[in-house]
Amino acid sequence: MPLKVIGAGFGRTGTESTKTALNLLGFNCYHMTEVVKVGRKSMPLWIKAADDPFAAEWEQIFDGYNATVDWPGAHFWKSLIEYYPDAKVILNVRDAEKWYDSVKNTIYRLSGSLVFKIGGKLIPNMWHMDELVRKIVWIGTFKNRFPDKSYAIEIYNSHNEEVKRIVPKDRLLVFEVKQGWEPLCRVLNCPVPDIPFPN
Repeated sequence: MPLKVIGAGFGRTGTESTKTALNLLGFNCYHMTEVVKVGRKSMPLWIKAADDPFAAEWEQIFDGYNATVDWPGAHFWKSLIEYYPDAKVILNVRDAEKWYDSVKNTIYRLSGSLVFKIGGKLIPNMWHMDELVRKIVWIGTFKNRFPDKSYAIEIYNSHNEEVKRIVPKDRLLVFEVKQGWEPLCRVLNCPVPDIPFPN
């Protein structure tokens, strides 16, 4: 099943709400949380892709899914938009300062923490998850400079501008979750559900 939706936005930009919304619209959406759930199967494939993006096995990685948002998929957005030329691209965005604080207080705080060190001994996927996040986020995206707030925000802003510059307008939705269902449903040609947008 080919991807119909590719999320190019960084984590902590409303990607979990977007994943839930996509699932409610009938998609089966891959998100970082899926890596933990199906990690035994997909983790070696993600590590391989992180080491050599040209060797990525996208059909195996996304087997059973037709949408992806959040990291790790967002790290590979350029490869994915070429591999799946008919997919729509969602760029989740939010205020850069709020985004930075959210990442710092969640993903960054947890990454490399005692939770991962102890969990990695008990649950092998936990160790690999930390390795994957380190490779694609802290090194691959922020060059080990995430604690430098101004640098991290510069990377965040330049990433968003690059996506907007490269992805054709008819394929791209720049999306803030506070916008709700309407823009998402319009670009995906889906009826608007009669329920609140996921929080």
